[in-house]
Amino acid sequence: MALKEDKFSIDIDKVLKKKLGDKAWLVPKFIVSWIKRTIHQDWINKHLSEEGSGQEGVEWLDGCLKYLNCTIHVRTKIDGVVKEGLDDIPDNSDGRYFTIVSNHPLGGQDGIALGSVVCHKYDSKMVYLVNDLLMNLKGLAPLCVPINKTGKNGRDFPRMVEAAFQSEKNVVMFPAGLCSRMGEDGVSKDLEWKKTFISKSVQYKRDIIPVHFSGRNSDKFYRIARWCKRLHLKINIAMIYLPDEMYKNQGKSFTVTFGKPIPWQTFDKSKTAKEWAQWVKDRVYELEG
Repeated sequence: MALKEDKFSIDIDKVLKKKLGDKAWLVPKFIVSWIKRTIHQDWINKHLSEEGSGQEGVEWLDGCLKYLNCTIHVRTKIDGVVKEGLDDIPDNSDGRYFTIVSNHPLGGQDGIALGSVVCHKYDSKMVYLVNDLLMNLKGLAPLCVPINKTGKNGRDFPRMVEAAFQSEKNVVMFPAGLCSRMGEDGVSKDLEWKKTFISKSVQYKRDIIPVHFSGRNSDKFYRIARWCKRLHLKINIAMIYLPDEMYKNQGKSFTVTFGKPIPWQTFDKSKTAKEWAQWVKDRVYELEG
């Protein structure tokens, strides 16, 4: 579907103005320039103004994957049996819609690729729950519900989540919220998964489809994230580096593995919602390899 708007581009100056209002001028110009370089603003805008111009939804996602030159291998792993494709994953023909949850190893390609795969499987009947900053990508915005818990979106958060789960669309979530971090054991893995996807899936009787996405970010990214945590910084500086990681991950291959849908009735009172969230997270990592 073509966009009716003129060509769109990422403009850090406008984003800061939108987020900070009259206080935007307090951000030093050298910091603004550093942000623009770090997020590869010109590189992103090249795609948005050329290949991605006039596209939205699945067309925009597919265009991004082409621009990133990524190869995505899609498979299922059910009861230990691995098969190519998604023939063993149910569709929406019986009126059921699913909650699709995945680990978040990259913070860029994984979101784009999973959205593309789900859109093609379910004829674009999907919605992401995402950080509100991604709403600045107008080709992606029609597929998104912003869930930043600060500012105006913070007040609207419960209503917007309810609307997503009430819709006749499959809800795609990365329950960790942030992309994976490097553990003390040297293995990149998600932080604690939030419990919202459990409680809402039970409330709206949605089975949960676990998904594992392969890949990792650079050692530099993990070092920055580790120092942010040690210094107790309130600003998520590591997030600023995610476009840089996406830039570095161009031309790579990734494997997306869908597991057996988990009936919503599984999530009974034998565990808390938080414990069930961890249980599903463990099932996701069992799909690896």
